[in-house]
Amino acid sequence: MARAPESLELDTNEEVADKALDRDCTTLSRHVLQQLQSFSPQAQDLSALMNRIALAGKLIARRLSRAGLMEGVLGFTGEVNVQGESVKKMDVYANDVFISVFKQSGLVCRLASEEMEKPYYIPENCPVGRYTLLYDPIDGSSNTDTNLSLGSIFAIRQQEGGDLNNEAADLLAPGQGQIAAGYILYGPSTMLVYTIGRGVHSFTLDPSLGEFILTEENIRIPEHGPVYSVNEGNFWQWDEPIREYVRYVHRTEGYTARYSGAMVSDIHRILIQGGVFLYPGTLPKPEGKLRLLYESAPLAFVVEQAGGRATTGHIDILDVIPKKLHQRTPLIIGSPKDVAKVESFIQNGH
Repeated sequence: MARAPESLELDTNEEVADKALDRDCTTLSRHVLQQLQSFSPQAQDLSALMNRIALAGKLIARRLSRAGLMEGVLGFTGEVNVQGESVKKMDVYANDVFISVFKQSGLVCRLASEEMEKPYYIPENCPVGRYTLLYDPIDGSSNTDTNLSLGSIFAIRQQEGGDLNNEAADLLAPGQGQIAAGYILYGPSTMLVYTIGRGVHSFTLDPSLGEFILTEENIRIPEHGPVYSVNEGNFWQWDEPIREYVRYVHRTEGYTARYSGAMVSDIHRILIQGGVFLYPGTLPKPEGKLRLLYESAPLAFVVEQAGGRATTGHIDILDVIPKKLHQRTPLIIGSPKDVAKVESFIQNGH
């Protein structure tokens, strides 16, 4: 076999090395600036905000990686949060991490979390910081003590008004008002996926660099996928149209069930492979379980930016106007054809 000229081999090797180096230099904060093609104050703000979210993710990932070796990390606190759920020690730690990280940002005036009854204000930031962070510090916390995948979900909104005494009335607005959203997935590697309304991009934490490095740009969810993800333990508590949809996938070739108990993990799989995630309401709780502001709306923003859809079954998630801070909502999210298929059962059943 003829061998390529030595100069051509050197050129090829240099190109590969240059691409690898450029990729390693594409950190999260740099990528935000590239997306906005600007060094304007707002672009720098968003870059700095994403950098703080990344820091929170690194701190939580470090804690999780050593959880089994440290005392006082796993298990329950014995308290119940505003949602009426038992609080895990990791829930408290992760919530405190986000507060501590953003206290130092100078940008965020207010944080709202499903772990706190009311928004947490940072008065010293408010004269300058005009942003609100909404977040679920640990999604899938039931997985914490069994070493399974977990996640964090976040959204950034522009704060409206300066009254620190109001009950965050400006947060009771549709998800279309989010200026950034995403999630962190704590799995075999730690990944951060985000959107600022210009596509969906993923980053992987490189422990040797201590940086989130670009993994994939402009992720597109498949039009249709094989995965359906739902807690079938609730089967007899659902409305008949949802039960009928599940019967349909049971008898139709090509579907496979995947449900981990951590929504970030399940939706990340669907983002890459295609399919649909469902968390419908039940007969006792028709409003569903998932929080609109901290879970459903941020993930809907991400999935829609990747070409997918998210709905309650009757209205697009990003069009839902919340009536209260901790409002819950049913959720059907994923590939457009798969979401439409679920909707067809709901529409035909009513």
